[in-house]
Amino acid sequence: MKEENLPHPESRGPEVPATVREKLDRAASGPGVYLMRDAAGEIIYVGKARSLKKRLATYFAPAGPVEPKTAALVSRVADLETILTGSEKEALILESNLIKQHRPRYNVVLKDDKRYPLLRLGIDHPYPRLSVVRRFQEDGALYFGPYASAAAVRSTLATINKLFKLRKCREGEFARRTRPCLHYQMGTCYGPCCLEVDRERYAAAVREVVLFLNGRTPELIRAMRRQMLAAAAAQDFEAAAGLRDRIFALEKTLEKQVAVSTDRQDRDVLAVGRAETAAVVTLVTVRGGYWVGTRHFDVSSIPAQEEELLAGFIRQYYTGNVKLPREILVSAMPEDAALIADWLSETRGRRVHILFPRRGEKSRLLDMARQNAAAAASGLAEDGAQRKDLLETLAERLHMARPPRRIECVDISTSGGRQSVGAIAVFVSGRPKPDAYRRYHIRSTRGPDDYAAMAEVLGRRFKAGEDTPDAPDLLLVDGGKGQLNIAARVLAALGWPRGTALAAIAKADRDRGETEDKIFLPERANPVQFGRNPAPRLLLEAVRDEAHRFVIGFHRRQRRSEALRSVLDEVPGIGTARKRHLLKHFDTIEAMRQATVEELNAAGLPLPLAAALQAHLAADAAPADVSEP
Repeated sequence: MKEENLPHPESRGPEVPATVREKLDRAASGPGVYLMRDAAGEIIYVGKARSLKKRLATYFAPAGPVEPKTAALVSRVADLETILTGSEKEALILESNLIKQHRPRYNVVLKDDKRYPLLRLGIDHPYPRLSVVRRFQEDGALYFGPYASAAAVRSTLATINKLFKLRKCREGEFARRTRPCLHYQMGTCYGPCCLEVDRERYAAAVREVVLFLNGRTPELIRAMRRQMLAAAAAQDFEAAAGLRDRIFALEKTLEKQVAVSTDRQDRDVLAVGRAETAAVVTLVTVRGGYWVGTRHFDVSSIPAQEEELLAGFIRQYYTGNVKLPREILVSAMPEDAALIADWLSETRGRRVHILFPRRGEKSRLLDMARQNAAAAASGLAEDGAQRKDLLETLAERLHMARPPRRIECVDISTSGGRQSVGAIAVFVSGRPKPDAYRRYHIRSTRGPDDYAAMAEVLGRRFKAGEDTPDAPDLLLVDGGKGQLNIAARVLAALGWPRGTALAAIAKADRDRGETEDKIFLPERANPVQFGRNPAPRLLLEAVRDEAHRFVIGFHRRQRRSEALRSVLDEVPGIGTARKRHLLKHFDTIEAMRQATVEELNAAGLPLPLAAALQAHLAADAAPADVSEP
């Protein structure tokens, strides 16, 4: 959005709230960051500007027509906050941090990378292993990815496990193992857990894995071919044959990758695709000249032009441990491209170029990214239309006044009335919204009373006399008419529902020949009939299943933690800090029971206390582990 001298914001007159108009009048002309808040005080947009006064005027006193999404943003603004910075670069960094902290609705906010699998190589261990993780950590390890899907990371890991002999066992298993595992017998592991393995030989395998994961497969093949010829010259034909087989396997892997550039450079390609109301930013990852991955980011709700979308994406994506390539190709030159490139160059330690190619090989690569972005946006628009139709049909079947944008499902988990917990899963526009899920420790009941537990969870979720901006359009309870009646009474006592519909979902009784789960509504004896279109019922089943999965996982963790605590409480000398450390180090009672005195000592216990704990665990007759409730 270009900054220009525009009319005074007061020209908008009554359309600008008085509090906003006052702050516009006092806005400084220097660089800084501005935060827009709605009537509830929630931050809905964060931006940065070379001149705060001029930039804010573009929203509240535009010289020409305003984009519908920008108009929607401005109509929600009830208050403004500005922060002056020493330079435009400081404003850029502060804006990025504030967006990550507050995740405003109208900013480009990327999904947390913990949702995308990564490969972690823990190089602090004498014999590093690869593991699949969901988030970066500042722990000195090497991270590769993120990968577009779990299938992609599993395929990559399977190839590595087949071609390179890194260990597969975790640290605890590595320390306890007394003989090599099946991977050693199959020739896919050196067996460092039990055998003397040359450190340099293992380190060479680690370097090969790093080359492979960095997209340097051709370089790795050339190095292996030199080793093969040297082994053959030394008449070590067994080693030469092994290298030959690995080279063939790597070449077959390379054949599956698409070569897209002849200069063999690393670069990322960003393109925006639009279709109807849908918009995506597509990221194409090119390493060593090969197209190694494609990811799509939904930015449909962001009120911005292509240049601003790309600027916001770059500032959000290339933070933390994401590897920066030498070049970033873009389908439109982002706002403040030179400033962003300088910031990225400082982060990388080498020059980063943001380019908008118009001809040649790079332009063709950008065209490929545009085609992928357009296809992804088209699919997103089609999916959105289908989900809209689905929610409209669901509203019709449940006699709702409008389609349910937000659906919440309540579920309870207990085991004989002990450690009862509740949880709520949330779907928005027909999709799970995990960051809105809620967990509850049941406080009011000590026995196996699901009705009382349900009443407590609902009472804490829907407080009497309080309106909430995230109220569900449809509240689903897991159970039959009993749970439904309890929910109706609790909500009525609290003054709900205020536009919230209520339903219950019960499992089909197979003994009675039922084949479909049943949906009940208040003041209606028979379950809802969905006719020949089961899709709305299947959506409600998916919401219920997600709530059940979430609450069971929470309950299992609580029981495991409680079991561990009860064991530790019986050992004198283990206080709160040591207990917390042991709980973090050992996942189960069985893992703690199998640990040696030396391993307990390595986990933070003095030797006498470690010996006392081991003796107590050996004499303990409790079950080895906690089963699923």
